[in-house]
Amino acid sequence: MIDFENVSKTYPNGIHALYDVNLHIDRGEFVFIVGASGAGKSTFLKLIMHEETPSNGEITIAGKKISKLKRKEVPYLRRHMGIVFQDFRLIDKMTVFDNVAFAMRAVGENTATIKKRVPYVLSLVGLSDKGKRKPSELSGGEQQRVSLARALVNNPEIIIADEPTGNVDPELSHEIIELLTEINSMGTTVLVVTHEHELVREFNHRVIKIDHGRVVDDTSKDNISDDYDDIKNYDDSDDYAELKQFSDDISVASTDE
Repeated sequence: MIDFENVSKTYPNGIHALYDVNLHIDRGEFVFIVGASGAGKSTFLKLIMHEETPSNGEITIAGKKISKLKRKEVPYLRRHMGIVFQDFRLIDKMTVFDNVAFAMRAVGENTATIKKRVPYVLSLVGLSDKGKRKPSELSGGEQQRVSLARALVNNPEIIIADEPTGNVDPELSHEIIELLTEINSMGTTVLVVTHEHELVREFNHRVIKIDHGRVVDDTSKDNISDDYDDIKNYDDSDDYAELKQFSDDISVASTDE
């Protein structure tokens, strides 16, 4: 599904963000991505979303070498991805229904399909009765569920969640990862950047740790209970600020490129 082959990334200012990364993520896999601030997690996500291109190496997603994509093909790639961010990125003046529908309208979906699909996705995230509410009328957990519904509505092959539990309490954090796990069970590939140590341990998914631009641990879900103590010492609180700068259009699969 996702392959990194000898991928390195050096920015024009000379910062070496990733060094010779090699990894494979299977279709339908759930992966936690952890690492200290500045470790390279944001660059890793940017490369997957084609916001950046590698300085060396090759990235393949669903059989396509994305470094060879033409500019006009990039929005199509992103339509196969759903992005969930820590601060929800909801439009206050729109209802819950319209916030989710906006992602479909952005890719030119017809009204009949929107009217059928949006209620279905809202039901998946437990918000069937909230479609006419405004984001300001919802709790933080409910707002994150709307964000997740928006990411799901175009039926993406990949969900990328960057600190999806960062603005909710521990109980809701568990519910959100549980929901992502349920979505994953339907065949969707899920990548979650998180600093929530206990969630990583509890949900027993594969864990990739990035440190100083290198993948230093790649722990299979079968071994997470034994190996997690070796990889949990990380703090990624600052990477979110960098990633959110380019999130607006990606999260709704904008076609303005």
